[in-house]
Amino acid sequence: MIDNFAHRAAEWDSPEKIKMTDTYVAAVLNAIEPQKTWNTLEIGSGTGLVGLQILPKVNKVVFEDTSEAMLGVLKQKLRGDENIEIVHGEIFDYLNQDIDFVVSSMAFHHIPDIDAALTHLSKITRRGAIVAIGDIRTEDGSFHRFEPIPHKGFDTAELGKQFEKAGFKVISDHTYNLMKRERVPGIISEYEQFLLIAEKL
Repeated sequence: MIDNFAHRAAEWDSPEKIKMTDTYVAAVLNAIEPQKTWNTLEIGSGTGLVGLQILPKVNKVVFEDTSEAMLGVLKQKLRGDENIEIVHGEIFDYLNQDIDFVVSSMAFHHIPDIDAALTHLSKITRRGAIVAIGDIRTEDGSFHRFEPIPHKGFDTAELGKQFEKAGFKVISDHTYNLMKRERVPGIISEYEQFLLIAEKL
């Protein structure tokens, strides 16, 4: 497995990244009240900027990421007594059917096969599980400076249909943040970040 983030992991927790993940977590907690009994899965956890904020509010957090280097930074933040599990791999590598809550910030557009991922997610979540996906709406590819990635954002109407096909009910979908970045010299682009919340039927 190629670690595409190996050269960026050590510097990942920049003020910009921290602000972005804090904004996502605030949006999630404004919509959902996590329960202390919940087992939580963070898809594309990176260095744990989201999951470590959720951890005190739930029973357990499973940190999943394909980057060993990013997970290495996460491990450096741990005291050692946290109720967590670290999965170095893809979502398909987690097989326990015990997840009550799923969070993911800006990672879904890196998943090649969304339908397959959602089908697997349906298998490992309990009935009534809540999924909170934060990502960007469809853009022109400039967000990643036109580097090849699986998805240039999402049309949430279509993404919602994919969730429903996999056995979830979409509860809400709204824009929670507007990012402005100069990805092309001299041009300020705007990227809408959405929060899609779904429930396992």
